[in-house]
Order: sequence, then C-alpha cells, then structure tokens
Amino acid sequence: MMELSKRYGVFLLLICLFLSLASQPSLARPSRKLKPCKHIVLYMHDIIFKGNNSANATEAAATSPVGLGPFSFGQVSIFDDPMTKDQNLHSPPVARAQGFYFYDMKTAPSAWFAFTLVFNSTEYKGTINVMGSDFIPAKTRYLSVVGGTGDFFMTRGIVELQTGGFVLYEYFRLKMDVKLYECY
Repeated sequence: MMELSKRYGVFLLLICLFLSLASQPSLARPSRKLKPCKHIVLYMHDIIFKGNNSANATEAAATSPVGLGPFSFGQVSIFDDPMTKDQNLHSPPVARAQGFYFYDMKTAPSAWFAFTLVFNSTEYKGTINVMGSDFIPAKTRYLSVVGGTGDFFMTRGIVELQTGGFVLYEYFRLKMDVKLYECY
C-alpha cells in the first residue's frame, strides 16, 4: 500500500512539473514587437462654438469651468467632429468623432476623452471606441481603443495623438494615429 501511494505521489509530482513547464512560454513576453493588424491615420477637426458660429461649430461647452485654476477645470465639452485623411478641414470626411471631454487638472491643461469614431464609407463601416487622458502640453499622447463594432468588432489598440494646429478658443486639429492590435 505504501509503495502504491509513493508511485502515485511521484506520478502526480511529474504531472505538476510537466504542466508548469508547459505553461511557462505563455507567461514570457514575446521577443518580437507586436505589429498592428489595422493602421489608420486620421485628422480630427474641432471648431469651438463661440455663440455666433452655430452653422460651423462642431463642439460646445456643456458646462462652465468651476473656477479652480486657470485651465478650465471641470468644464465638459461635447463634440461631433469630422475626421479626414489629410490636414485639410475641407477634405471629405471619412468618419466622425462623437463624444465628450472634460478638463481634469487644476495645475496644467489636461483633458479626459471618451468618444466613438463612426465610420460609414465604402472603405470602413462600424465604430471604434476610444477613451483616456490627454495631457495637452505633451507632444505625443496616447488614448486606449476599448472596443468597436462592424469592421472593428471588439477591437483593441491605441490612438497616438499629436496637435496638428490650433487657433486658441476657436479651432484645433489633432492627428490620430490609430493602431489596432486585436482585429476579428
């Protein structure tokens, strides 16, 4: 009886050792850099509502700043911005960015974004959902792609932002380098 339990003990130990060794490669980081399965470069054009430009405005403040600091802390803005393949505002839009952002720092210009890129063209149909913090003074910022529909069903990835141009309190353009790493 004792001999039988020793054999089973050794057998169980070998099975556990084998299973732990077999699972090790999945814990290791890949040695190669991941390449995106889809890569799209777009430009977001945001025209800020100033009270007299409702025909052209694509963004409006939904709340006023709360008055804590010089960086519009607490202000929420809603937008429906055209997305183009180049820097020209008058190029045909290939998508729309629809969502909101709010200024989330009292000591520096920073905004937290949540929006959907809505595609309805011959090239793409569907949505890409994006969210994250945008520390505006940084040259390059990153937001998370957290999902999508249609051609972008359940996608994941990052959006690299760079400010392409702006006119203070009137207009800004963001270059969005969309890199998707999970495509179904």
